[in-house]
Amino acid sequence: MKAIVHIALKPGVLDPQGQAITGALHSLGFDEVTGAQQGKVIELDLQGVDRASAEERVEAMCSKLLANTVIEQFSVEIID
Repeated sequence: MKAIVHIALKPGVLDPQGQAITGALHSLGFDEVTGAQQGKVIELDLQGVDRASAEERVEAMCSKLLANTVIEQFSVEIID
């Protein structure tokens, strides 16, 4: 089983990397881009847990270590 964790800054948190990406894309002629957000994707290989337990455990991992929940939000996808 695999867990895919998407971590991004919460709305309203300053994202200088996203602003830099937006500016760079504009300088390359991609003016349709109105904003960008930098984030992280973490893939975890899991064994010995069922789907419901896996989701619960990975959410705990995110809350305790993988994401800074003060400024970041996360989502978890479990793939069999």
